[in-house]
Amino acid sequence: MEKKKVEMQVSVSEDALKGTYANNVLISHTRGEFVLDFMTIFHPKGILGSRVIVSPHHAKRLVRALQDNIKKYEDRFGTLEEAEEPKISAQDVH
Repeated sequence: MEKKKVEMQVSVSEDALKGTYANNVLISHTRGEFVLDFMTIFHPKGILGSRVIVSPHHAKRLVRALQDNIKKYEDRFGTLEEAEEPKISAQDVH
């Protein structure tokens, strides 16, 4: 069976177009959802920039899409080294 491509128009606010910088993400989950808290950490403070909540099924698709895009990036620009984790403790998160 051949898949048909469907075009969709998406509205985007000015703020969303600007994007939000994040250098850290905390991920938690329940049975029904994954919660991704994207933060900017500059010691001694961190700021939650965006919280994204997805179903477990979409989280798995997101992982696959990120892996695919990282491979394409590395094919074009070379191997990426993993960034160091920011050194924060639970008491630093408010």
